[in-house]
Amino acid sequence: MDWKVCVATFTTIFLAELGDKTQIANLCLAAQSRSSFSVFIASVLAFGVVTFITVSLGGILCRVLRPEYIKYGAAALFIVIGILMFAGKV
Repeated sequence: MDWKVCVATFTTIFLAELGDKTQIANLCLAAQSRSSFSVFIASVLAFGVVTFITVSLGGILCRVLRPEYIKYGAAALFIVIGILMFAGKV
């Protein structure tokens, strides 16, 4: 295991996820539920599945595309989603 990559990934994801819509949704679900532990387990599993899909897709894309193109595509996607959110379309 590459600990440098592990720590960088943990730090990046941890900071990026603080206060985002997923955290707010988890907060609301836990507040409405009688079982916060169930919300926790379901959230961890859902995030794990999404992460598995994303990492797998990234591994496949890196075999076909240069990493710089993936970064540019991700940046463009963020910009498009931001514009759509600002316009009230998302």
